[in-house]
Amino acid sequence: METQLERTIPVPPDFPVEWDAPEDSRLFWTHDRMHFPRAMMPLMASVTSELLSRAITTAFSDSPTPMRAELRPINGFAYTAIVPLPPPPDAAERQARQQAELMQLLPRIGEVWENVWLPEVQENLRFWEEFDLDGATRAELVAHLEESLARLVRVWTVHMTVVFPVHLAMQLFDDMYRDLFPDEPFGSFRLTQGFDNKTLEGDRALWALSREAQAVPAARAIFEEHVAAEVMAALEAEPETAEFVAALRAYLEEYGQRGADYEDVADPSWIEDPTPAVKRIKDFMGQGHRDLAAELDARAAEREEALAEVRERLQSYPAPVVEQFEQLLTAAQQSTVLTEVHNFWIDFRSTYRARRLFLACGRHLAEAGVIASGDDVFYLTIPELQRALAEPAEDLRPLIARRQAEHRRHSALRPPPALGTMPPGPPPDDPMTRSNMNFFGAPPPPPEESGALRGAAGSPGAVRGTARVIRSLADSDKLEAGDVLVTESTAPPWTTLFARAAAVVTDTGGILSHSAVVAREYGIPAVVGTGMASSTIRDGQLIEVNGTDGIVRLLGDA
Repeated sequence: METQLERTIPVPPDFPVEWDAPEDSRLFWTHDRMHFPRAMMPLMASVTSELLSRAITTAFSDSPTPMRAELRPINGFAYTAIVPLPPPPDAAERQARQQAELMQLLPRIGEVWENVWLPEVQENLRFWEEFDLDGATRAELVAHLEESLARLVRVWTVHMTVVFPVHLAMQLFDDMYRDLFPDEPFGSFRLTQGFDNKTLEGDRALWALSREAQAVPAARAIFEEHVAAEVMAALEAEPETAEFVAALRAYLEEYGQRGADYEDVADPSWIEDPTPAVKRIKDFMGQGHRDLAAELDARAAEREEALAEVRERLQSYPAPVVEQFEQLLTAAQQSTVLTEVHNFWIDFRSTYRARRLFLACGRHLAEAGVIASGDDVFYLTIPELQRALAEPAEDLRPLIARRQAEHRRHSALRPPPALGTMPPGPPPDDPMTRSNMNFFGAPPPPPEESGALRGAAGSPGAVRGTARVIRSLADSDKLEAGDVLVTESTAPPWTTLFARAAAVVTDTGGILSHSAVVAREYGIPAVVGTGMASSTIRDGQLIEVNGTDGIVRLLGDA
């Protein structure tokens, strides 16, 4: 029998780990590269370990498989361990009841989102929007921070409550489709594409702004003559572009409550720094021959045509099979929309509001002289921030300096994918486990040919193009039309890049990941979950992306 010592994962010498408690080393910790590819600042690390972990645990506390989530910053990187909890005495009865409730929920998940989950999220957003951060006294800010932390846990509990059935619905429908039509690996996803969502809505709105900019000579000249970081100031200084600036500001108010990636409070929002939006407008202005809205609408026409064909083929099947197919189809279609919609309302807007709150706290601490500038608040943990705000007496500048140096060291590290102890056996082969793997990605299979990488088939098709390794949106200018976007992971703020890329290759994710879903909406090939594409493929290298087979071939210099 394999011992725990034999299952211990070796720790790389350049990534030393000090466990807070001996039992932590006996857990299986995985690095969440998809959501947190970079080393986190202490405040975001504290948010994940103290708030997000509570949200996940709460969401799972009454599930058929109760478990506790441990989110831990290890050398600044986000690691997660899921710990199963002892089953209650009535586990079998509870599991049967909850499974029945879950299957009843899935075809109604869009309705439940609109009538239950979204109103609760919006009520919390109104709470943050209506509070006067600039006019609040320190005592009022202390109380507001306390209440806000509790509300963040609740909002993120809703997030976790939504995403697990959403991914499960997509997985169950794909499972059934593959059972019925095993020769069509992407068939189920053709029937869920082409539905509008907040991410695509924002992309179309940005495309419309690019057409407006083209139509105003002064605006067009500014976009052509200035680098992206200078465009906004130039537009605001030009009287002839006032109407366009108002439209851009309205866009940012609606769609700009987001940072560069998923939900890092340390990232400036597009409202604070519109450069990412300006870059996308400049990009779209160079694609005047296209009709992006028509391209996205074409996905819906393809879906309806494919659905008519499938229903024709299902006529010979027993009625219960057809009924189950239609129920799972409805659930999967609604869930595909919710994969992006929940990001808009929860990931982006709650993070934006949390960031504004933390910055307001930072300003108070800077005015009190305990930190040098408001931005230094991101180098404190939540308990440190609460103590300092309640009684701003201790000089925290030496601590901030040490944390800044520590963050620089962490940022230079290469975190291993897993730490701790391997679980005693393979994960269970059930829909929930498969949906989790198909979202985050499983370890890629070894390549069967030299000069190739294997990953998950994310979006069908095959193209050749020049690889552009993009590690952040700040690097996205080098992505030209027809290039292949190669990156660790993409987040919803990256989606406008899909309109320019010929294909997408990522280190993380599976067929249900954001990268794969959006690539299918834009009709471009994607290979996801390669594990090491961004560190193996050279920037400027000619590659072939086969999204049908999940293979990336390295062909040489472009």
